[in-house]
Amino acid sequence: MTIIQNIISFIIHIDKHLVEIINMFGVWSYVILFAIVFVETGLVIFPFLPGDSLLFAGGALAALGSFNLTTLAITFFVAAVIGDTVNYHIGKWLGTSIPKGSWLSKVISEERIAIANGFFEKHGGKTIIIARFMPFIRTFAPFVAGASHMSYRKFFMYNVIGAFIWVGLFTYAGYFFGNIPFVRDNFSTVILAIIFVSILPAVIGWIRSRITKNK
Repeated sequence: MTIIQNIISFIIHIDKHLVEIINMFGVWSYVILFAIVFVETGLVIFPFLPGDSLLFAGGALAALGSFNLTTLAITFFVAAVIGDTVNYHIGKWLGTSIPKGSWLSKVISEERIAIANGFFEKHGGKTIIIARFMPFIRTFAPFVAGASHMSYRKFFMYNVIGAFIWVGLFTYAGYFFGNIPFVRDNFSTVILAIIFVSILPAVIGWIRSRITKNK
């Protein structure tokens, strides 16, 4: 399978893959989960890695005793805060100086940056919190904050609040609901539903921006 197919398989069947990781790495599984969340939030070229679904699946496995819930939540929280912090500084360093036509400009496209900018114009600094719940936008929002030279103190406050709410909501939702028989037996469908609901606001925003642009 291609890399993209492997990533899609990992996201959809994330519960099974996490069990494999736990069986292979034991306590080091926390480090692997930390790395995934850090890369997804911190490195702007990896917006396609699992975020919401990983938190939910991790919480569900914690209910089965595979993870310690508190340790897991702290791992996710620290990774999310550090990830956004690194992303902010990358944006501050690169700014708008990405050469057009380069491979980086294809990943950090003007269209994706424009969507994130639109959220900033509408919601201000609260975008950092709101973006936590929106795949892709979650990765680009800290970058745009850094590129626009938002005060780091202000950014850090929103960063911590957003990470706390995001991690708390999805991890504990997975813990309390992930092992209800219906959810457990249809886990892949639930994960797809979480992804769909997460990206819906971004899709609507993109459609609106295209309509406005065409007008």
